[in-house]
Amino acid sequence: MAHNPQAPQGPEGHPDPAGSTQMFRAFVDEGTPQQRRPVTEPPAGPRVGVIVGVVVAIVVLAGVAWLAFG
Repeated sequence: MAHNPQAPQGPEGHPDPAGSTQMFRAFVDEGTPQQRRPVTEPPAGPRVGVIVGVVVAIVVLAGVAWLAFG
């Protein structure tokens, strides 16, 4: 078996670094309500820009078809 000096060596006085990381994350996540921002979702309805873009594309395609077949 290969020797890995960074692997946990057991309870011989080597603390588990993952425990410190978990405690740090819990400390960071304990923000006050003023620090936390609510996650806002975009509106579920169609956007005006998308509708306008589709209408313009249809008009352009109709114009090209009219010139090609006219």
